[in-house]
Amino acid sequence: MSKVTVVGAGKYGSTTVQRLAESDVADEVVMTDIVEGLPQGLALDMNQSRPVLAYRTVVTGTNDYADTAGSDVVVITAGLPRKPGMSRMDLLEVNARIVSDVTKNVVAGSPDAVIIVVTNPLDQMATLTADVSGFPKARVIGQAGMLDSARFAHFIAEKAGVDILSVKAVTLGSHGDTMVPVPSLCSVDGVPLTDVFDEETIAGLVDRTRKGGAEIVGLLKTGSAYYAPSAAAAAMVEAVVTDSNAELPVCAWMDGQYDIEGVYLGVVATLGAGGVTGIVEADLTEDELAGLREAAIAVKGKVADLEQISL
Repeated sequence: MSKVTVVGAGKYGSTTVQRLAESDVADEVVMTDIVEGLPQGLALDMNQSRPVLAYRTVVTGTNDYADTAGSDVVVITAGLPRKPGMSRMDLLEVNARIVSDVTKNVVAGSPDAVIIVVTNPLDQMATLTADVSGFPKARVIGQAGMLDSARFAHFIAEKAGVDILSVKAVTLGSHGDTMVPVPSLCSVDGVPLTDVFDEETIAGLVDRTRKGGAEIVGLLKTGSAYYAPSAAAAAMVEAVVTDSNAELPVCAWMDGQYDIEGVYLGVVATLGAGGVTGIVEADLTEDELAGLREAAIAVKGKVADLEQISL
């Protein structure tokens, strides 16, 4: 019997639950939230769609962490988005307290789980979750690279006017300004991206990818992306639950790969039942490798901010 918990029943969390249920990769998906009735109502609605879409996964909505006990995978989406007038440190402090509390609760009932963190600021929250949980670093993973790579692929396909499934795109580094899209690992119908577009066009696609989340927020006016993010999180969960060892771009703990260590960073990793089962060291260009190492330094600087917060 496989069991997955998603903490947070907002649009991101509930859409992740829906995707997981419809893919039938687990026997049960638990959705927990502090708002009474919200996860229960959403779960009931999803369960009633099972005969229409022909899947068996049961969704349980709850306000009680006791119902999450025995989970194989826990996805943490709980947290607040940045609001007008709120500094990055303000957001860090608020979400650090939320994520710390969530982590303690889920670990108490699921001591063998793999935790996937999606709450922002992502790099710090993954680090915090690992520290609070006491889990081996391989069992705490951040979701960022999957989403950023998907955005990069979309922009490439749109610009080239090709089938999205013919595009391979990879981003590494941090989720944000120090994201490192990797043109040398990208292709269109097997043709290297550098042979498809000139440097200026690629630079424009890279810049748009870095600002991909902000672009959506600007269009929506309120709220942020959740369709692509939930698809990315669900794909990571599926790789763990099915022990597929699929190669996916994720935020993983670095322990000497690329001569980088002691930091959570976006890299391509294999995911299986134990979480991160390996990190794939790609053959990067000198500029790409330099960007990745610069991202690691920047993330370490951000993580240091956690020491200023009293939890």
